[in-house]
Amino acid sequence: MGRVTERRRVLRIRDGALSTRPDTLVAEEPLEIRLGGKPLAITMRTPGDDFALAAGFLVSEGVVHRAEDVAHIVYCDGATEDGSNTYNIVDVRLAPEVPLPDITLERNVYTTSSCGLCGKASLDAVRTTARWPIADTPPVRVAPELLAVLPDRLRAAQRVFDRTGGLHAAGLFSPEGDLLDLREDVGRHNAVDKLIGRALRSGELPLSGRILLVSGRASFELAQKAVMAGIPVLAAVSAPSSLAVDLAAETGLTLVGFLRGGSMNVYAGEQRLDLRVGRGGTAR
Repeated sequence: MGRVTERRRVLRIRDGALSTRPDTLVAEEPLEIRLGGKPLAITMRTPGDDFALAAGFLVSEGVVHRAEDVAHIVYCDGATEDGSNTYNIVDVRLAPEVPLPDITLERNVYTTSSCGLCGKASLDAVRTTARWPIADTPPVRVAPELLAVLPDRLRAAQRVFDRTGGLHAAGLFSPEGDLLDLREDVGRHNAVDKLIGRALRSGELPLSGRILLVSGRASFELAQKAVMAGIPVLAAVSAPSSLAVDLAAETGLTLVGFLRGGSMNVYAGEQRLDLRVGRGGTAR
């Protein structure tokens, strides 16, 4: 556990001069998530916060909604031939009253690929399984000027990125711009699951008054996770996908992309932005 970084020898070339030195790299290992002892999904992740990752994944899939829905999460022993624990397999046991989902090959493919296979089926699945409809949550108003400073606040808190340069980050902010939680992972979807899983385990769901900021692009998968956790605002420093925009428009999610400096594109949910438009159509 805790293998967030690893050291590797690297040949360094600078202005024609060669040298060898150790380099710090972000760790990447598979995590198998089992539900009631049965394999459910495998994801490549940075070790750490594995229980939160598993819990957040189950929230995203509509399996659990409250901390009480999860009886316990444990690492599986004997994952190697010699019986040692690799800490790469977790088993989630649900509370007795929580129904087990139908764990089939088709479901494994669906959850692991985070859908993208069939746009309409994906949108329908989220619409029918979302526990906290975003349109029904208390109104949140966010100034574009506040959104503009969040990437710098997120970047300043990325301790592991400073050492490796190879991690995505997901940050949870208050409407006032306070950084409430930050998770880093080699996969941006894992970082978001870790945030949501920590919120589930501490009894904080739904995250109806929060802003989710991701360091990369906004895929359908990330929009899905925001909706399933009741997060009303998703912002990304890069581009969204077309299906992410469709999902945001369908569910009422505020989706902001290309959040860089004072510029941004609002793809859906502009009603949550405090837009004071002056002459020439510019916000001020």
